[in-house]
Amino acid sequence: MGRSITFIYGIAAYAIFLATFLYSIGFVGNILVPKSIDAGAQGPFAISIVINLTLLSVFALQHSIMARPAFKRIWTKIIPKAAERSTYILTTCVALILIFAFWQPLATPIWDVSNTIFGMVLTVLFGIGWLVVLVSTFTIDHFDLFGLKQIYANLKERDATQPGFVRVGLYRFVRHPIMTGFLIAFWAAPTMSVGHLLFALVTTGYIFIAVRHLEEKDLIAEIGDDYRAYQREVPAFVPGLGWGR
Repeated sequence: MGRSITFIYGIAAYAIFLATFLYSIGFVGNILVPKSIDAGAQGPFAISIVINLTLLSVFALQHSIMARPAFKRIWTKIIPKAAERSTYILTTCVALILIFAFWQPLATPIWDVSNTIFGMVLTVLFGIGWLVVLVSTFTIDHFDLFGLKQIYANLKERDATQPGFVRVGLYRFVRHPIMTGFLIAFWAAPTMSVGHLLFALVTTGYIFIAVRHLEEKDLIAEIGDDYRAYQREVPAFVPGLGWGR
């Protein structure tokens, strides 16, 4: 019964992730969602900044702390190991939903090229960025990344196999194509408002800090010299430029 409950829990967490991912696209792009990054009445500027920074900080703390191996070792003494990844995904979704619900719009435009050729190009890039994110998850193992492999293996009473370190697809050109996709999507805005700029700046800073000072340290500890060689040979975010090594 416990294995079945864990499986249902993991499926529910994945369904919530899919809904949250789709809403994220609409939220950042001001597309088809009831509450987007620029929608709603604008409150006092300073208070709005503080609220938005708090929301982004909650996401950053959740996303970073729960991903660390030391936290996972403690956490899996409380919850089933097979549910660890699903729980991480679910709490990430909760942090994102808080952003969607309580984000304070600052709609004053920094630039607006929405009715120009350049605006069309940015709209296409926005879509490409999200596509890069999605494709990259399948390149490494989408079902492991979002906890489905773990809950299925647990249901069948076996251990889930972990994907090994391989350079495939976009990972041959950048070490973190998922983050590259997010960076493209967050900055490719035909209309860039003050609030959107704040969102893009803070998330970009977080991506650089978290990847370079947290995630890659964990990867070096896990993989060793093979990953150090990968760092030397492949840039972190921008293919071909060497930027972000």
